[in-house]
Amino acid sequence: MELTPEDSLRLNVLLANKPLAIRIDESRMMVHGLTAQGESSVRLNPAGRPDQYLRSVRELISGQVLGSPGGYPIYLRRWTRMGQMRDESLEQLLMLGEPEAVVAAVCAPGLSDELARRAWWAMEDAGNARRMLKNPAVREGRMGRLLASYLVDYLPFETDHEEIMETVRLVLQPGLLDESQRLDLWRKSGRKQAYLVGFIQALPDALPDPVAARALDAAILELATAGNAYALLMQRACACGGQTFLKTLAAVLAKPPSQEVVIAALDSLRQYFGAVRPEGDPDLTLDALLADAQGPFDASRADVAAAELLARSASLADTVRAIRFLSGVGYGLIRPLLSDPSTQGSLMRRKIAPVTQAIQTRLDLLRDTAG
Repeated sequence: MELTPEDSLRLNVLLANKPLAIRIDESRMMVHGLTAQGESSVRLNPAGRPDQYLRSVRELISGQVLGSPGGYPIYLRRWTRMGQMRDESLEQLLMLGEPEAVVAAVCAPGLSDELARRAWWAMEDAGNARRMLKNPAVREGRMGRLLASYLVDYLPFETDHEEIMETVRLVLQPGLLDESQRLDLWRKSGRKQAYLVGFIQALPDALPDPVAARALDAAILELATAGNAYALLMQRACACGGQTFLKTLAAVLAKPPSQEVVIAALDSLRQYFGAVRPEGDPDLTLDALLADAQGPFDASRADVAAAELLARSASLADTVRAIRFLSGVGYGLIRPLLSDPSTQGSLMRRKIAPVTQAIQTRLDLLRDTAG
């Protein structure tokens, strides 16, 4: 469809002024351009169906920016297959007026703080904000705090638990929120387990409202100083930060709302105690993990650190086994119990009760009698 002469002229003038970014408002039939001096707009006067007319507008813009009206779709598909975009192409993406092109730009590793500012003008979106906060250049630039504040304000409207957890984790990165904002977010967490998981992921040893530390005997401290993995984890878990981590994790598993929250909590727990299982997630069922944690702890199992600790204090056997168990939790525990990935809420909690009860027992041991 041909553009009206007036629209064609005004769009060409807009492009000739070398905008930094372009945004198309389809509902109002407006094309907005961001320039060094501010914003400029072109009101469209479609001669025919609006959707077809907008396609012609995009073809004109793509022709000016990329050199070919039909080049944009192929260009974007190539980016999608490669999973990245050349840094020198990012400015062009932001001038196309295409939401998908903005997403492509914000996902690019080479996105700068300035390009993030343009991308945010082109498309304010929580998903884009999360993508950009993963980029150190954006996170540490002028846009970092702005994006974090937006995400905090938008959190009450998020419904997807994975996005909630990721949002909380991202905004808690250093330098994005001040202390009052961080504590306010913590207060809002309350019974919202997805919020709590985000805190656990971001601040495992520095959660707000720390609880009292647990005492450790001299033998554990001595072995921790020598680098014994189990002793180091006992020292970590018995500190204020560790006790707070265990308490918060227990609160999450007491009433998780979804499988996504459960899996994220298990992953966080496994990573916390991962030093004694350098091979990573063993992906074991509950029965297999219980058997694995029973020992014996000796050199034949490559558990020299556990054997060394128990040689100094045999009374720590239950604590050592608890750490071994918690270092292996993961999706393998709940996979046999939840055949339907959509199972949520109280039904899900009933089905996974054997797993959560086994974990809670060991968390209680570390919270109450570790050391």
